[in-house]
Amino acid sequence: MNPADHTVGPVPLETGKYEKFSGEPEATVVVTISTEPVKDHTIWSLFSFVYANIFCLGLAAFIYSIKARDRKVAGDMNGARRYGSTARCLNIWATVLASIILLITIILFSMGHIFARSRL
Repeated sequence: MNPADHTVGPVPLETGKYEKFSGEPEATVVVTISTEPVKDHTIWSLFSFVYANIFCLGLAAFIYSIKARDRKVAGDMNGARRYGSTARCLNIWATVLASIILLITIILFSMGHIFARSRL
């Protein structure tokens, strides 16, 4: 698609339009990359696996934690962050669900104990 007023071929550069670089640069840019360690949440996952293994979420969190640690050892920091984030999410869900179930159990047992005493 070539319009009539455009020609096809090399285009000459305009000389003298830009200043040539001479001397030292005006500013120096320093880039600081933070090397924050990747968290694999292994201890929390082990706790969730042993004490709060609701719907096997603790087991899944423990597996993802081990995968995150393997990726970290292999040098794949993005993969380690991804697996660590998934392990963290599963640990949160396991902990919240186990806490809710524990709270409901305590309430039901205390209510049952109160009702058992009232019948006597």
